[in-house]
This record gives sequence, C-alpha cells and structure tokens, in this order.
Amino acid sequence: MQGKVEICGINTAHLKLLTPEEMDTLLRRSRDGDLSARETLIEGNLRLVLSVIQRFDRRGESPDDLFQVGCIGLLKAIANFDPDKQVRFSTYGVPMIAGEIRRYLRDNAPLRVSRSLRDTAYRVLQCKEAMTRTLGREPTIGQISTELGIPESDIHIALEAVCAPVSLYDPVYSDGGDPLTVMDQVRDTKNNEDGWMERLTLREGFRRLGDREKEILILRFYDSRTQMDVAKRLNISQAQVSRLEKGAISSLRRYISVPAQ
Repeated sequence: MQGKVEICGINTAHLKLLTPEEMDTLLRRSRDGDLSARETLIEGNLRLVLSVIQRFDRRGESPDDLFQVGCIGLLKAIANFDPDKQVRFSTYGVPMIAGEIRRYLRDNAPLRVSRSLRDTAYRVLQCKEAMTRTLGREPTIGQISTELGIPESDIHIALEAVCAPVSLYDPVYSDGGDPLTVMDQVRDTKNNEDGWMERLTLREGFRRLGDREKEILILRFYDSRTQMDVAKRLNISQAQVSRLEKGAISSLRRYISVPAQ
C-alpha cells in the first residue's frame, strides 16, 4: 500500500496539506453550512485517512474499499468536530476514521464473532499499538494481559477470533517451481486417506474372527499382556495362546490381502 500512488482514482502524491489556521477557518465555515469549505477540508485531510488505513492493510481487504470507508469516517469527524475546543482535528478525526473502518470490517467479516469477543480483540490491538510506541518493540501477551487486566487465554482466543481466514490452497512459498501451500504445512501425514481405508479394512477383518481370537489379540496388542499372562487369564496353555494368536493374525492378513512375512 505504501508504494501505491493512486487510490480510488485519487493521486496520493498530489494531496493538499492545510495549515492549522486554514483548518480552523474551514472548520468554522463548514459548521456554518459552507459546502465548498467542507470539500476543501475533505481534500486536505485525505492523507489522514491514508495514514489510518495503513493499520488495517494486513486484513486482506481492498485498500480502495478501506479508503472509501475511511472517508465516511472523515465526513462524520468534520460534521461533529467543535473548533472551539482546544483539540487538534487529527486527534479527534483519527479515532472516528478508525472506528468506521473497524465497524465495516466487523459487519463484513467472513466469520461471525460475538460482539464481546470482537471488543476484546480491538482493545488488545489498540493496547498493543500504544505499548509498541512506548516500548519501542512489540509487547508480549503477558504484558498486554497485565496492562488490560485480561487473562492471557482470553487474549489468545480473541485475537484468533478476528484473524482473517485463509484458504488451504494459498501459497506461502515458491522458489520457481510448485508453490508450497498452507495445506502442505498443516496436512496430517499420519491419518491420511490410505491409513483410513486400512483401518476400516482391519476393523472389518477383526469382526470376522472368533470370540477367543478377538480376546487374545486385544489382550496381547491393546493391553500389552504377555502370552503367559493371557494363558493364565484364559486358563489355557501358552502354546494354545501362541497358536490362536498366529491363526488370528494370518486370518487378518488374508482378509486385507497382505502376504504373511
């Protein structure tokens, strides 16, 4: 966004700058209904809108859309500002513009999040910005928690709730060949489709065994019992346990078409 010199058809390199005296005069004229003064105020404060929307440039929203929403916030700030109070217009206008953008992002979020959770997230983000300016670095979650009096777990949940969703197919890295996608980073290599089919086949083969064979396999491979322990429990010899175990395993191998070793 910083390298963009045209937004919504406006060349950002040629935006006007107003002096404090001009601002005061135009604000008073605008308050009295002078439309030309209001138009000049808008043009003279578009840089203010640009500076605010840069805070939201990682939300995945179109800069043009954010700029237009920010201009709505600017219009509201101009309409409601009282030049008689000893406050700079930028001090009043920035929160108005940012609030309008946050409202737009909240109302148009791909995922609906509770109002309390969103409010917590925005409080955390504002605190993070303020502490970053003060400390000269990003604060830790613990420091934010102490500053706001909010448990760290609630901060993590709130921040995750307002994160923009990403597609599993979004590229995260490319060296000229096939790009590495989000799916490549989060894919479960253990519980893949092949393993799922094998488990279903094994389960069906297990159901076909006799009750004695099932019990022996459960004791041996689920409960990790020795053949001697199993023999004592079933009141049979260890040789019988060994024979039944081998027979059950052979039956399973035949059913899932895996040759015996």
